[in-house]
Amino acid sequence: MPWYLYLALKQLFPSGRKFPFFTVISMLGVALGVMLLVVATSVMGGFGYQIRQMIVDTQGEVQLRDRGFIEDVGALQKKVAQVPGVVATTPFAEGVVMLQCDRKPAFPVIQGVDLDSVTKVIPLDRYIRVGNLSDLDDDSIILSSKLALSIGARIGSKVEVYSPLLLERMKNDEVLLPRQLTVVGIFEIGHQQLDSSVVLVTLRLMQDLYGLGHAVHGVNVKIAEGADPDRVAGAINRSMGAQSTVQAKSWIDANEDFLFVLQLEKNMIFFLLTFIIIVAAFSVMSSLLISVVRKTREIGLLGALGGKPRHVAACFCFQGFLIGLGGTVGGLAMGFGALALRNDAIRIFTQLTGSEEVLARFYQFSQLPSHPVRGDIIMIIVCSIVISTLAGLIPAWRAARLKPVEALRSE
Repeated sequence: MPWYLYLALKQLFPSGRKFPFFTVISMLGVALGVMLLVVATSVMGGFGYQIRQMIVDTQGEVQLRDRGFIEDVGALQKKVAQVPGVVATTPFAEGVVMLQCDRKPAFPVIQGVDLDSVTKVIPLDRYIRVGNLSDLDDDSIILSSKLALSIGARIGSKVEVYSPLLLERMKNDEVLLPRQLTVVGIFEIGHQQLDSSVVLVTLRLMQDLYGLGHAVHGVNVKIAEGADPDRVAGAINRSMGAQSTVQAKSWIDANEDFLFVLQLEKNMIFFLLTFIIIVAAFSVMSSLLISVVRKTREIGLLGALGGKPRHVAACFCFQGFLIGLGGTVGGLAMGFGALALRNDAIRIFTQLTGSEEVLARFYQFSQLPSHPVRGDIIMIIVCSIVISTLAGLIPAWRAARLKPVEALRSE
């Protein structure tokens, strides 16, 4: 080991001291910044990951829509199935209805699904908590969990559905009675908004409620694992031809603005919390500068014994590197430990403050999600080590400028 690196280690961890106070304090400052960055980016990544997963699980990776209705959906599905990367397709129709159970009204989004193909594209059966998707028919309905709770519906309850078609018929002095359906299932996705505002019916029933005939609003597409949704959507659009009004969009493209906002929030949090490491780096620089002042005569002696200025500078730069490395390792351990205990901490906090329902209502999740991304962790490690190493540059420059004769005369 070069002498200047050995000297850097001895200055950080002096012999005979069980607890190098200044070294530990410097590392702790870096560790706290790294911990906060790990926790913040992982939690933001968890929110983004769950939202992305919910979008894919409810819409598929690619979605086809027309300006109006898609009339010949069978021919469209056959054409799309020939595109490389497409695994399965399923048509859907959607809208808004008024739902009433025991005189308790609600205005949910209603989705009509094709029972023969929906599970090949969207794993709806995974989210059915009570009942079974196979029990759904043209005279039944599946409610989201919080919607069922709000209107007091359960398995076997009768609900009345009022569609916009009723208003159209009333304009022509026609009377159309509401459709009475039986609740055969309750589903829960885990997102508060979806769990309180969505109901599922068969595609035929939805077409009857909206007077669509055999038309649908769109087609959801499942692609092969590992395939790029944007490329598959582009291939589908090319197969449709320039004259087609049907357009395929990947889930990324369809939710581009929302995903951009999520990424922007994550980047801003990363940027702001990086200043904690910068502040810690200033404390590292201050302690190293004090070390240079205190050890002026020793630095002069090193020069007199033949030590080159660059070696003296490397000694203090290496100290900054070691502080950054130790603080980063400690911060990663503290950060991942905090992530492992995050839900326990949140539960204790919400119980003490009585804010369980507020947290779920405003943040839309029952638990605090976490999804560490390798790229984010690497960026945190690199930033903390580089910033800490740079903190040693000014003390290194100061030490390298000291002339041996003047340093030895220093009191």
